[in-house]
Amino acid sequence: MGLRSILDSIEPHFEKGGKLEALYPAYEAIDTALYTPDTVTAGASHIRDGLNLKRIMITVWAVAFIPALAGAWSVGYHANVAMAEVGLTEINDWRDFFIGGLTSYDPTSIWDCVIHGLAYFIPLYVTVFMAGIIFEIWFASKRGHEVNEGYFVTSILFTLTLPAGTPLWMAAVGIIFGVVIGKEVFGGTGKNFLNPALTGRAFLYFAYPAQMSGDAVWVAVDGYTMATPLGDAAAGIESSVSWMSAFLGNLPGSFGETSVLAILLAGAILLMTRIASWRVMLGILVGTTVTTLLFNAISSDNPMFAMPFYWHFVLGGFAFGTVFMATDPVSAAMTDRGRLYYGILIGVMCALIRVVNPAFPEGMMLAILFGNLFAPLIDHFVEQANIKRRLARV
Repeated sequence: MGLRSILDSIEPHFEKGGKLEALYPAYEAIDTALYTPDTVTAGASHIRDGLNLKRIMITVWAVAFIPALAGAWSVGYHANVAMAEVGLTEINDWRDFFIGGLTSYDPTSIWDCVIHGLAYFIPLYVTVFMAGIIFEIWFASKRGHEVNEGYFVTSILFTLTLPAGTPLWMAAVGIIFGVVIGKEVFGGTGKNFLNPALTGRAFLYFAYPAQMSGDAVWVAVDGYTMATPLGDAAAGIESSVSWMSAFLGNLPGSFGETSVLAILLAGAILLMTRIASWRVMLGILVGTTVTTLLFNAISSDNPMFAMPFYWHFVLGGFAFGTVFMATDPVSAAMTDRGRLYYGILIGVMCALIRVVNPAFPEGMMLAILFGNLFAPLIDHFVEQANIKRRLARV
């Protein structure tokens, strides 16, 4: 019996009146994720397009693993280097059983570094996915709507914003907050005005700052500290990381933000498939560049004023936020011109937070959430301007 036959045979149990009626959203989510629904629109007026929500979300989810693998290597490399420096031959927790069966802790081996990093990434991702999907299904069953593929994207992007050593329970709390407060309370996918993944990440940052920031969170070795280049720059310390190393991903950070090269490869796929908006990305680059040049022209004791714009591009979560977070089609601006203004606003705010606020060197997360709040207002003014322009032609 094939998988399609098995799903068809158990479907009556999940339909209205069946014993498992309350779990129909879970069944429907699995069915539509594996197979394209055979239902079609009944009316004459509808859009014929092969790019539906399922294909959009699955594409974003799939390409997100490009920076994920690069981030896993970076996490494993810095952990293996730290272990060699302090004389450790094993990490003395349950991950050592997984790593020891597949590899060793050699920092010169790409395989060893990737496996070590995945030993942190996979448990985090599984925990995030399971914790969030439970609440997705619960809200869907209570409200009678579907569980769509949007959660695949939310779960992977949220995981990629986390440091490797984030406690699993904390990751679960963060994604639950993001799903419930950032999306479901507004009605689910398509009705939220904040990016759910960033909402959960912001909650963790302000609720558990010691575990989400500081020199001790970036290397997955207990007792070993290492600052990010952005943190060093904010403190006026000259970092040993070169621009090319930062571009390639040889620096500490969260899983998804380390390699700008990997992020650009993923971004190219999203642009070629017309899933991500180039206007949003361009606006962010323009906003950050112009604002940074203005700061460069100002004489200040703050070392961040002198940081060139091209360094902002490769440090922190700038590239990851530009490609994956700011381009979220739900929480971003909807109009073409509005997307450009929306991106410029995010770029300006990111540079402003990074340079002016000495207590918060990373500003991309807050800048995007700030842009989410103003996206409806931006669209409103763009639409009103279009209406006035058309009326003037009459």
